[in-house]
Amino acid sequence: MRRLLSVFALTVTLTGGAASADTVVELYTSQGCSSCPPADAMLAELAGRSDVIPLALHVDYWDYLGWKDDLASPAFTRRQKAFAEAAGSATVYTPQMVIGGVDHVIGSRPMQVMDRVQAHNATADPVEVTLSRSGDRLQINATARGNAGRNAVVQIVRYVPSVTRDIRRGENAGKTITYVNTVTSWQVAGQWNPANPLSMQAQITGTQPVVVIVQDGTSGPILGAARLR
Repeated sequence: MRRLLSVFALTVTLTGGAASADTVVELYTSQGCSSCPPADAMLAELAGRSDVIPLALHVDYWDYLGWKDDLASPAFTRRQKAFAEAAGSATVYTPQMVIGGVDHVIGSRPMQVMDRVQAHNATADPVEVTLSRSGDRLQINATARGNAGRNAVVQIVRYVPSVTRDIRRGENAGKTITYVNTVTSWQVAGQWNPANPLSMQAQITGTQPVVVIVQDGTSGPILGAARLR
């Protein structure tokens, strides 16, 4: 089942380097959505590709059906609503994939998803991002190699590669579902004017993979991204 909601006002020890990765695919999903498991499975397939950074963001607006999604965050619901508002839409739904920050696709339609992924991969990102980590210090470097505007936002994303849940109530009652690349935090590290090269450090802890996303604002096109696993 897809649920449409009105958009309200938006009030590991890793070392070495990583060059710019390819297309960021955000799946907005929920443990309480009966239409989501096929999209969750598709994201798992995308996780096996080297040219995609797939991320699962669990939203909280299905919790009223009797099963609280313990992976969900109101912040992810707000991000999805911001994308909808930027696209001129009055609704959000699950499962939705947002590709490259600009293309909105029903997440259970693999042909449409792959068409958009291939289209994004065929074009170089406007920003090249490289990462390295030494202990708890993350080094972020970025350089504009195309039209990147002047309002770039640098964001740090952490995720759990795999987590399994036994769902006992709600629309998916009785199912055991494994979710991949489940986002646990999404934080703004700073603003950047791409007219000048970027070099910044951030403190990170733990062994979860790290993704850095450079975006035009927080609901515009993704300009570049890189990942350390």
